[in-house]
Amino acid sequence: MDSIQEQHDTDQQALLDAQLELWHSAFAFIKSMALKSAMQLRIADAIHHHGGTATITQIASKVTLHPSKIPCMRRLMRVLTVTGIFSIAKHSADDDGDCVYGLTPASRLLVGSLSLSPTLSLFVNNVFVSPFLDLATWFEHELPDLTLFEMSHGKVVWDVIGHDETMSPLFNAGMVADSHFLMDIAIKECGDIFQGISSLIDVAGGHGAAAQAISKAFPHIECSVLDLAHVVASAPACTGINFIAGDMFESIPSANAVFLKWVMHDWLDSECVAILKNCKKAIPLRDAGGKVIIVDTVVGAGPSNLKHRETQVLYDLFFMIVNGIERDEQEWRKIIFEAGFTDYKIIPVLGVRSIIELYP
Repeated sequence: MDSIQEQHDTDQQALLDAQLELWHSAFAFIKSMALKSAMQLRIADAIHHHGGTATITQIASKVTLHPSKIPCMRRLMRVLTVTGIFSIAKHSADDDGDCVYGLTPASRLLVGSLSLSPTLSLFVNNVFVSPFLDLATWFEHELPDLTLFEMSHGKVVWDVIGHDETMSPLFNAGMVADSHFLMDIAIKECGDIFQGISSLIDVAGGHGAAAQAISKAFPHIECSVLDLAHVVASAPACTGINFIAGDMFESIPSANAVFLKWVMHDWLDSECVAILKNCKKAIPLRDAGGKVIIVDTVVGAGPSNLKHRETQVLYDLFFMIVNGIERDEQEWRKIIFEAGFTDYKIIPVLGVRSIIELYP
């Protein structure tokens, strides 16, 4: 009888565990919206300005918060601490429940010169979030079809990013913030990939943050940035960086090496092959030091933990909004060899992203 009851209890618990899994997924969007509100309210900055720890009252004195919303703010902070964005440095012994909150490694990346807030703000902007409300409807249409972004907004994403007065600076700021953060790590972890290079062209390099980091670390490398005319026109002056207006689908200026950071995932295989063929034309033979350096995600590369893999595949789905794709090694291999390269090397040293070297 006991064994029957134990089996019954196990079955019921399995059902409840399954329900928990579904609820956890269904409410996952609340996590990103809580993070978005924390960035908009500049909660991390408020805690940072108080020396790294602060109460709700102290946070409220630094952010735009109506006093009536302080109880609601406590509930928001409860979510943000449970999800690891902030920590509870000290529990309150008072009835008002005014805990002392602290920064975590994650929220430290929301303040200071390496702040990722501009990049994260781009990810969770309504322009990119709202199309996913119609994801199931988009799946009903045959490819090639409007992208998910076009179906939602009536415009291609590049028209919005390139010309919208709000989105254009947000996009550029997001790309610059990511480069400031990532390139320091890339150079420290894998700086030898830039050894022996005399000239480098950063394709679709935006406002030149990645090229600046390379030029600063390796002053002997002549760095140039290729991007569309309107991007180059709005780029700030960068010492030692040459900006070139052009289209990577038409041609890429000659250089010892071509650098592509966060570019390839925006495009379908045929478009990536076209880009890589132009890269191959721009560089010398391998014996003469020619190569292409890509910074992008290789799904399945890097740490094998669940959060790492889940982030990679979620990021892949995010780029489906523009018919882009995050590729696994076999998918990378396909476009690399189709473009005429003879060899490649994947170096998974950048978290969810990797460095990929291509050799002609």
